[in-house]
Amino acid sequence: MDAEAASRLIAAAADATLVVDGDGVIRDMAFGNADLAAALGGRKAWVGRSLVDSVAEDSRGKVQEMLAGAAGHEAPRWRHLNLRGMDGVTLPLLCAANQVTGSDRSVVFARDLRLLASLQQRLVEAQQAMEREYGRLRQAETRYRLLFQMSGEPVLVLDAASLRVLEANLAADRLFGAEPSFLDAFAAEERPKIEALLAAVRSAGTAEERRVMLAGTGREVLLSASLLRHERSALFLVRLAYLGVEREPVAAPTSSTRLAGFVESTPDAFVLIGADGRIITANPAFLDLAELPNEAQARGEELSRFLGRQSIELDVLLAQVRGRGPVRLFRTIMRGDHGSQAEVEVSAVSVIDGGQPCFGFTIRDIGTRPALQPEAASALPAAGQLTDLVGRVPLKELVREATDVIEKLAIEAALELTGNNRASAAEMLGLSRQSLYVKLRRYGIGEADADEES
Repeated sequence: MDAEAASRLIAAAADATLVVDGDGVIRDMAFGNADLAAALGGRKAWVGRSLVDSVAEDSRGKVQEMLAGAAGHEAPRWRHLNLRGMDGVTLPLLCAANQVTGSDRSVVFARDLRLLASLQQRLVEAQQAMEREYGRLRQAETRYRLLFQMSGEPVLVLDAASLRVLEANLAADRLFGAEPSFLDAFAAEERPKIEALLAAVRSAGTAEERRVMLAGTGREVLLSASLLRHERSALFLVRLAYLGVEREPVAAPTSSTRLAGFVESTPDAFVLIGADGRIITANPAFLDLAELPNEAQARGEELSRFLGRQSIELDVLLAQVRGRGPVRLFRTIMRGDHGSQAEVEVSAVSVIDGGQPCFGFTIRDIGTRPALQPEAASALPAAGQLTDLVGRVPLKELVREATDVIEKLAIEAALELTGNNRASAAEMLGLSRQSLYVKLRRYGIGEADADEES
């Protein structure tokens, strides 16, 4: 192969090919990509320039390592270099160098990464757009949930198949209380009408409202329902409107008193610090983690004394809160005054107290997790093996088998908690003693006592 053919082959092997002498000066240059040639200003703009001086600051060390490796006849290794164009724009290139045998000159092969960089930038922008959209969806969900809870009329979401209550607002909780099912809250003679209404909604999507009577109080309400679709399941949205009486207002919590009580009693540690990082107030859970006897000893201390592997962690956390808003689930450690340490997750927010900025921290201990009891652990595989029966037995039998396993575990746990007192176990499970005896015989649990024999 003659010299001209060899040069064309080398030029075609990459988007750009550079010949660099032993001093790192570009002696020749060829392009296999017309777009890259136009972006770099052509061959004449680069011949005679130092390659190290032609790249961005962060790429100069890479160029020196690449040329040194080529001079030492090491295997070529591709490196990401940012070449500075004639108009000041930085162009990303993937480069590798190989020294010419018997010469101090090296051939540098470069591939254009602009398309890849553009795709990566678009991916980052798409991800940020998705995060913003998720944030808007969460805010919308919060608004609708707040509206749902503040409604003065009872509103419930039911499973269309079982009529099990999935969600209920405050007014519905106050009306239904601990009723075992939706239909049990209504008078017995009203239940067929309600079932007919729900059947019509299930088939048509909507139905006329019905006047029905509540059980116990005899109060008359207007019941309406709509059908919702969620994934592959059907749900009922049920609304009750009181008739003949003024609607009961939703009891709103008194913000200051109840919030203060919640902060004091919550198992998660809470601490409020000033702009100087010193503790203003803390709840008992924080005092337990910090191993302090009372709040007076915590007040005025720097939070970095207790929180963070290094003091710089708290500075970083506060900088994030100041610059970007609330921080969630920041993992670090909490150090006690007597040397103990605990893995914690921290959420922080900036607030205004008396016109002065301060920072609130919620700290959750994640170092200890409750272990599964050995008896329950040994029983879990039996429940897990039920999945092996899918496709071999009907669904009805599979559900019955799963129910039996759960029922047996619940009875055994109740007997263990009550010291094998069957009367107390039956009360705990919400069963009559006769029903409990039947289930004990069915599952072969324990021995029959005198009452059971009789």
